[in-house]
Amino acid sequence: MAKRQRGGARPGQRAPLQRGSQPPAKPAAKPVPARPAASLSDDELARAAELEAAIVAEERAATSSISRGRDRRRAAADAAPAGRSRPVGALTAVAENEYLYVKRDLRRIAVVFTGIFSLLLLSWFLIVVIGVVAV
Repeated sequence: MAKRQRGGARPGQRAPLQRGSQPPAKPAAKPVPARPAASLSDDELARAAELEAAIVAEERAATSSISRGRDRRRAAADAAPAGRSRPVGALTAVAENEYLYVKRDLRRIAVVFTGIFSLLLLSWFLIVVIGVVAV
């Protein structure tokens, strides 16, 4: 049986409610504006018009940049040399750069493996064949 701890509730259970002798005080009600909810003031209408104009301008800029990018890709595909199936993009350049790192790392791994394996063969030859270490 597990030991009991003082004061702590078991996991998954809430702590007991702390009830006072007096009921909690009610917050004071704030006055509600007298204007109906469906109408907006002139300042609010002007601000809404400004926001809508800004949103429309951003959408137009986004669609124009997308169409410009599409046009650039089409122009690059048309100007690509006949030997290439697709143009060299930023992703391809990054991949080629990463392949250089991978090739260098694999070459280092091969050199280290060859050195360790040759050391193993040399020690086997010295111990077993020549008998340098007497067992």
